[in-house]
Amino acid sequence: MALVAITALAVSDTTVVARSDARATALAAEPAPSSSAVGVEPRHPPIPRRPTERARSFVPYTLVRIIRPMDLTARPGAGRVVGTMPRGSRYYAQPLVAWVLETTPDGRYGLAPVPYAGREATGWMRLRGLDTSTTRISVVADLSEHRIVVRRGPSVLFRAPTATGAPDSPTPAGRYFVTDRVPLPGGGSLGTFAFGISGIQTRLPAGWSGGDQLAIHGTSAPATIGTSSSAGCLRVSERVLARLRPLLRPGTPVVVVP
Repeated sequence: MALVAITALAVSDTTVVARSDARATALAAEPAPSSSAVGVEPRHPPIPRRPTERARSFVPYTLVRIIRPMDLTARPGAGRVVGTMPRGSRYYAQPLVAWVLETTPDGRYGLAPVPYAGREATGWMRLRGLDTSTTRISVVADLSEHRIVVRRGPSVLFRAPTATGAPDSPTPAGRYFVTDRVPLPGGGSLGTFAFGISGIQTRLPAGWSGGDQLAIHGTSAPATIGTSSSAGCLRVSERVLARLRPLLRPGTPVVVVP
């Protein structure tokens, strides 16, 4: 399979991790404006301190279905090309849906994470003729805590420990989105399901024969959950996979923080 092995998560809904909550709130609960927004929203607007304020101010994340390869530019409709938004996912050619972080005042251009770039990068793409939708689901993976936080809007659905990249092949931090949903009926080293995301691992282990795409998937080594032991992916338990499957669709934001 052409995805870098992700470490498995074991659910622990009752565990409260203040640091992870704070980072998840600051980095993943930031709404992206819809393509009909009347102005460009700041990339990192301040987070209201009271939950009731967050709930009132939350705007669903905007997703755009890609129908043709497009250049991503440094400025809306201009500037140097910083990357490409492909029509399909890298290994499985599944139709790509991109997470739009913000839009121009006229709604003609949207800023998106550059997929498969091997670095933290964003670029502007033309939105005309593209179908948009929204989601309230987001995932934050906190590498230092070996934990993911899954949210619906500003509300935490669950938290769970996860395996992350080993010291020689650390999981790269960045803003990504789900690109693939891959059932693995036979199970195996990746468990029964994998969610490909739009990042790649540039520091693969010596002798690695798999692909370089990052993913969230299961594992045949559940004892590694909560440790730094993967080639860069996020490994989760079968129980967590079962909870993620109805939630994570193409385009769902996945933010990895150090």
